Amino acid sequence: MEMRSAEFKERAVFAIHDASLQQALGKARGGFVGKRAQQAAELPEFEQLREEAKNLKNEILTNLDHYLERYEAAVTAAGGQVHWARDAAEAREIILGICKHVEAKSVTKGKSMVSEEIGLNEALIENGMEVVETDLGEYIIQLAHEPPSHIIAPAVHKTKDQVSDLFLAAHGGPRKTEVADLVNEARQVLRDKYFRADVGITGGNYLVAETGSSVIVTNEGNGDLTQTLARVHIVTAGIERVVPTLDDVSLFLRLLARSATGQETETYTTYSTGPRRTGDLDGPQEYHVVLVDNGRSRMLAGRFRDMLRCIRCGACMNHCPVYGSIGGHAYGWVYPGPMGSVLTPLIKGMDNTYDLPNACTLNGRCASVCPVKIPLPDLLRELRHLQHRQELSPPMQRRALSLWRFVATRPKLYHAGEWVATRLLKLLSSNGRIRNLMLASGWTDARDLPAPPGRTFLEQWQDQRGKP
Repeated sequence: MEMRSAEFKERAVFAIHDASLQQALGKARGGFVGKRAQQAAELPEFEQLREEAKNLKNEILTNLDHYLERYEAAVTAAGGQVHWARDAAEAREIILGICKHVEAKSVTKGKSMVSEEIGLNEALIENGMEVVETDLGEYIIQLAHEPPSHIIAPAVHKTKDQVSDLFLAAHGGPRKTEVADLVNEARQVLRDKYFRADVGITGGNYLVAETGSSVIVTNEGNGDLTQTLARVHIVTAGIERVVPTLDDVSLFLRLLARSATGQETETYTTYSTGPRRTGDLDGPQEYHVVLVDNGRSRMLAGRFRDMLRCIRCGACMNHCPVYGSIGGHAYGWVYPGPMGSVLTPLIKGMDNTYDLPNACTLNGRCASVCPVKIPLPDLLRELRHLQHRQELSPPMQRRALSLWRFVATRPKLYHAGEWVATRLLKLLSSNGRIRNLMLASGWTDARDLPAPPGRTFLEQWQDQRGKP
């Protein structure tokens, strides 16, 4: 997937003025947020589970090498094979090598954000293979030649009419307009693809060190068909997705669906362990797991280790006012929203991703709903500090911050400036609002600025001291 994060501002402006996108985002926003709130309220131990999941993830990351080695040994014992990929290019080469070895012509794919991260589809297609996304949302955006705009609802930016038009162009008439009819049409088209596939590729929500199992969570059952009907099953997952035991999986499952879609549980939770054994009625002849690093080891060793706790539920973007206004494509790469604003600079580098950590109000909603308590606002602030230290921020901004530091570290000068500024802003106001303000036109061009009361906070606070 081509990275276009450097175009964030232009893409955000376009998204705000896209009527169809705003219609689709408006329908999605309330559903995700409201359903999650309801599910959390109905589970008394929800907050306790969040704390347990955070602590377990931290323990896993502290001993990640141990659990990965255990997982590889268990996969091998079950008849599978683990491949280690240092970066996206190596991951693509490994998967291409497996597909070429079995002379694959057709590949079906379950939902996998790692496959998007490593640009897998493009590589397979360039090598002459037919690649079919089987998740309904992923299938829709594949027909539209677009990347996903949400990690759990990749086609959330599409309206029903737009999907109807896509299906009409791809499948022929008659044009369907009801959701149930559109779903059934996709199901009929995809059914033949499952049976013809040489290779099935899925992600891995969890990798169980105890048993060597990979676990996928879906609402459509497409992942089951993808990994059982093809001759070869390939799992793609980041190295941080390993968990110690089957019991540990149950902890995360209790949080995942509630945080992601506001469901009590997922429709399908599927465990796969190795290739088909003697006596099995179905299953692949070969089972491969491609473990992808792609910058994760750097995160593990540094300030951003907390980001590796992420279980890819999408709750942070569902509750983000910025994502809710512009959607996922504005972020310009695989991971949108708050989690993407941290991950993209760390994986792809900060040179072309400057706007992402700065496109945040730091309101804290993302951290308050994260099922594993990732302090996303703190990580975004740390990225801003790194940008400043590396002189990636605009020169005018750096000079303004230097001036602010000079004033803020001199209390008498700071209070004098504050005294003058509050009174000057009061004079510039009309009916308690400031309609135009020099150096703040980015705000006042679109909205009024509330005027201060003409006295500093310190003055008002000192007046109130001693009063009941």
